[in-house]
Amino acid sequence: MQSNIKDKVVFASPKNEEERSAVAGSCVRNLGIKFPALLDGFDNTTEQAYTGWPDRLYLIDTSGKVVYKSRPGPFGFKPDDLKSALGKLQN
Repeated sequence: MQSNIKDKVVFASPKNEEERSAVAGSCVRNLGIKFPALLDGFDNTTEQAYTGWPDRLYLIDTSGKVVYKSRPGPFGFKPDDLKSALGKLQN
C-alpha cells in the first residue's frame, strides 16, 4: 500500500518471534500508536479467536469478556458506540 511506503512500515515477513517483535515495535513507533499493542504468536491464535481481519475494534473488560465488537473497519468503526461501551464499563 502506498500509505505503508509513505509511513515507512513496509517489512519483509518475519522469520521468528524476535523479528516479529522488532517489526511490530517499528510500526508502533513509526505510526505513533499511543495505546498498548499486543503481539500475536506465529500461530495467530488471537487473530483467529477475535476475527482480527478485516480490522475490528474490541473492548475487553477486566474479566476478559468481549463487551464491544465493532463492525469491520475502517468504515464500520463507530467511535460513539465505542465511547458508549467504555462509559458503561466505568459505571
